Amino acid sequence: MAEHILVVDDETEVADLLELYLANEGYQVWKCFQGKDALELVEREPVDLALLDVMLPDLDGFALCRNIRKNHYFPVIMLTARVEDVDKINGLMLGADDYITKPFNPLEVVARVKTQLRRYHSYNSKGGGKEQEGKEPEELEIRGLCMNRRTHQSTLFEKKLDLTPREFAILWYLGCHQGEVVSSEELFEAVWKEKYLDNNNTVMAHIGRIRDKMQDSYRNQKFIRTVWGVGYTIEK
Repeated sequence: MAEHILVVDDETEVADLLELYLANEGYQVWKCFQGKDALELVEREPVDLALLDVMLPDLDGFALCRNIRKNHYFPVIMLTARVEDVDKINGLMLGADDYITKPFNPLEVVARVKTQLRRYHSYNSKGGGKEQEGKEPEELEIRGLCMNRRTHQSTLFEKKLDLTPREFAILWYLGCHQGEVVSSEELFEAVWKEKYLDNNNTVMAHIGRIRDKMQDSYRNQKFIRTVWGVGYTIEK
């Protein structure tokens, strides 16, 4: 069955170009030109990945991403003409998985789509990927935080945590290394399966997002503690 890609961009030429390249790769493409239409579509149609333009006429892409993340966990890639780091971090903290700056090469977009879908299916495949097999437990329980690796369900004090697959993977990795300090480099390479760059703020942005969902304040860190200059830890 063909995977479904949602393209949200008010520039018809951009949306048509992405549709052409994605369709050539065998994907079924839904196109929306406004955020409201996109929100309605994700509630009635199957979506495996979304490409969201930041600048939309009715609802900016960050707000759209935030609304999608309330109920859906498929990968989200932001498309924008903005190049400031703050915009990138904002998108990642709202639950986006990747960020592509316009103008872009359509072949690069297709490659990023394939990468995100491969990771998403790997994290959500029954029993986990090969990297999750072996001696890892099926469940973790840490001071009221409960996580199930097979179902990807997580609760905090019996209240559901709506984590994206990547947020779950980060929290799971830290939980499996409870009592250890995990560096940003180790965490990034374990979860993203890519080489870490020194100026990469992706891990920090995702940790911040997880803390927000856990109501784990930066100043009073109860679960994920920052060890300055070293990394992050969930203490025993």
